Formats: sequence, structure tokens, C-alpha cells
Amino acid sequence: MLGATHPNLVRNQGELYRESLLRRAEELGVAEHVVFLDRFVDRPELLEYISMSDVYVTPYLNQAQMTSGTLAYSFGLGKPVVSTPYWHALELLADGRGILVPFGDSATTGAEIAALLDDEPRRQAMRRRAYAGSRSMTWDRTAERYDGVFEAARRPRPLQISSRIRPIDTAHGERPLPAITLDHLRAMTDDTGLFQHAVHSVPDRSHGYCVDDNARALLLGASLDARRHTRIPGGMASTYAAFVQHAFNPDTRRFRNFMAFDRRWLEPQGSEDSHGRTLWALGVAARDGVLHKPWAATLFAEALPTVEGFTSPRSWAFALLGLHAYCEVRPADDFALQLRLRLAYRLLALLRQVESRGWTWFEEGLAYDNARFCEALIGCGEATGIRGYTDVGLRTLDWLMSRQTNPAGLFRPVGTAGFADVRMPPRPFDQQPLEAAATIGACAAAWRSTGNARWKLEARRAFAWFLGANDLGLPLVETDTSSCRDGLHPDRRNENRGGESGCVLPSGPD
Repeated sequence: MLGATHPNLVRNQGELYRESLLRRAEELGVAEHVVFLDRFVDRPELLEYISMSDVYVTPYLNQAQMTSGTLAYSFGLGKPVVSTPYWHALELLADGRGILVPFGDSATTGAEIAALLDDEPRRQAMRRRAYAGSRSMTWDRTAERYDGVFEAARRPRPLQISSRIRPIDTAHGERPLPAITLDHLRAMTDDTGLFQHAVHSVPDRSHGYCVDDNARALLLGASLDARRHTRIPGGMASTYAAFVQHAFNPDTRRFRNFMAFDRRWLEPQGSEDSHGRTLWALGVAARDGVLHKPWAATLFAEALPTVEGFTSPRSWAFALLGLHAYCEVRPADDFALQLRLRLAYRLLALLRQVESRGWTWFEEGLAYDNARFCEALIGCGEATGIRGYTDVGLRTLDWLMSRQTNPAGLFRPVGTAGFADVRMPPRPFDQQPLEAAATIGACAAAWRSTGNARWKLEARRAFAWFLGANDLGLPLVETDTSSCRDGLHPDRRNENRGGESGCVLPSGPD
């Protein structure tokens, strides 16, 4: 236990807190195994101690803890971290780079620490991911980003939102949808699966693969099959299915997520959201796919029960989207039918807890894939005949759309810079294809449910974002290859075209 008691605490209480810790160690019989170093240390000495740790723990009690220097140090030194989900840790430890435990839950914290200490391969994999993820935080990389900001600031003309692009006017005809081609999807796929990232349009092997993107590709293929559009070749569809099958870990009943280019899994299980998203793809493949329908339904049923213990609202929404399709194929699966109702009820309960005047949403902030909440509830209402679910989905979607519109009336997805904001208007950048695709899916579901042409117009307005009806007036898609750029920055497009943006499914009402 390194460090002196905080001066404010010493001023008001003396060393009562430290003395209570010493007594606690005695009571628990661990006093011989705990060393209390009662002194301040400078940064070199602090880093020396952190470098000796096997697992680093930050058990802050307040979500609003903005930053933690020791968390950044331990992450940069490649240490496996167990932490409560305060804002800094949520951002830094996402996607398997650390372990998040509930606030005030000492039992879970202890269990996760013990599990890491007993699992050398998992601990080492987490160390490698933490160290690799921290390289963008070094002073050299930070200086490069500052240099880019300064270079942009010295440009002679200030950047302004483009007024050259006007919303689609459905009263005078609609812009035809571009044809679908598979050139870029083929380029991003090898015999293992779909690559996560690309450098411009060239697949980036250094980041390997993930089940998230391969599930998206499986979902894309099944959805194209249902719409009788250009179909993904059977060999590619089988590759995505094989990746998903291999990702399922029967010991944990969870899907792994990240795989290195040499086909090594980097974790025993992925996030709850990646599990839910994979279920969504399997459910749709079981109903709509030309190939592998029985396989998809069987694996869906095997992986579904795990969702009951999940706490991530997005994992519930993704699973619901898969359940709507799966339950059409297997209407006698009572567990699936009941779980669908329970997950939908959980989303309604969240809304009741959070909603207030001017804030009609399920969470305290807006993050990613927001419209999937609305789409999942609209679909649940249509499938079960419970109108209340549909009404909540439509009401929250209406509120969300009012916050995804810029002053010129163009679609503006929630920017990633504001994902940690609490009850604040969305930030405009960075904008990502994932949000536009989710919005299109939700608006299409609203149109099918209500027949209201307003929702068809909203879906096309979101689709037009891909074609250049956005804040910068720049198209995100390259229609001759059907490749899509990874996002829209305040001053430019992100020219990389990775697996996620390549598999968004902007399928409008038609």
C-alpha cells in the first residue's frame, strides 16, 4: 500500500484512516503479507513500483472520476488492470484491454483479480493489448496530434458547415439508390475471415480479425439474401460462418472477439455487446440466409441463455433483434419467447429510471448504435402484439432524430467525442457510418410498423449522409466499389475503409 495519507484527511482526522487499514489487515490475518509505505513518492519511483505489479487495481467509487494518472501509467506499462467503470477506465479498458467491475462490489473485484492471477495466458494477452493500445498516448504521438491541430488552425479559411447539399426532396422525386457491388468486401476477406481495419482501402493485417465484424458480414449476407439483391458468394458466406462458429467458446458459453492475424485468440471471451451482436447475425441468418440456416439456429439457441445474465443494454437490444428473426423460425422455443419479453421489459425499466423532462432516452448519455434500442422495441411490439413496446420505440426514436439533425436539416449522427457526456446535446464529430446505418434500420422498422411516410423520409435522409448530404458535403461511399470510409472528422473524411464501415447495412424501406 504505497503513499501517504491525503493532507486534507490528515488535517481533519489525523491518521485514523491509515490506522483502520492496519487494524483491518490484522483482523483478516494478512498483516504479514501487506506492506504500508507511508510516504510520497516521485514519478520515477512510482513507475518502478507499478512495473513490479502483476495486476493493477483502481477501485474508485464515483463514475465521474475524470482521470487517473496511475491508471494511465499502469496501462502504458502494459499491466492487466481491474477497475470500477469510472469514465477514464470505461474509455481506456474497453474491448478487452482490461476488466471492469461494478462500483462497491468487493467480491467481484476480488474474484476477477484471483482469476487473472490464476490464468497466465489471459493475463499476458491483456498485458499485450494494454501496451499496444497505449502507444498512441506517448508524448511523441501526442505531439504529432498537436502538430496536426496547429497545422489545421493556421489554414487561411475557417471551416464551415457546407450549405451546398440540401435534404432530399421527396415531393419532386427521390435520388435512386446506388447499385451494390462486393469488390471491397472481397478485398477485405481472406480464408480466415473479414479483417478489422484497413489503411485507406488496403486490408491491415496487423489488427487481425474480430467476431464483431464477421458477424456484421454474416448479417449483411443474410439481409441481402432476404432482399434478393446482389448476393455474397457462398464461399465468403461460409468463411464468416466458420469464424463465428470458431469464436464460440463452449466452456464459457461466450463468443471470443479478437483474433490475431496468425489465428491466435487474444481472449477467452469478448464483450457482452459483441456476444449480442453475434446473436443478432445468427438469428437473421437462421431466417433469411440462403446457406447455413439450421446451423445458425442451433448455435443461436446454444449461445442465447448467457444473455440473461448480461448487464449491457446494447447487448439486450442486439439479442432482441436476433430473437425477432429466430422466433419466426422456431416459434415453439419457449425460453426464447420468454427471454424476448424479459429483455424488452429491461429496456422499458431503464427508460422509466432515466427519462425526465427534455431527456427521453434509456441512458444518461448518447453513445454508439443508439437507434438499435428503438428498432429492437419496435420489432418486439410488432412480433408480440404488445403495443406499448412499439410506442416506446417510436417515441424514443422521434426524440433521437430531433438530436440527429443539423441546422441545415441534414442528418448528423451522434459524434464519438460526446460518448462520455451526461445529458448534453450530442457533439457533431467524429461521425461514423455505424450510427447512420442504425438510424436507417430503426426508421425502416418505424415505417413498416406505422406506414407513416415521415419515417421513410427520415431513413432516406440518413442514407443521404453516405452520399454527401452531411456537414462537410463529402460522400463517405465510393459507389463503384461499395467501399465506405470509416468516418467524418471536423475537417475531412477518414480515408480508411475497415470491416465495420464496410458491413453497415443501410437498407432503406424498399
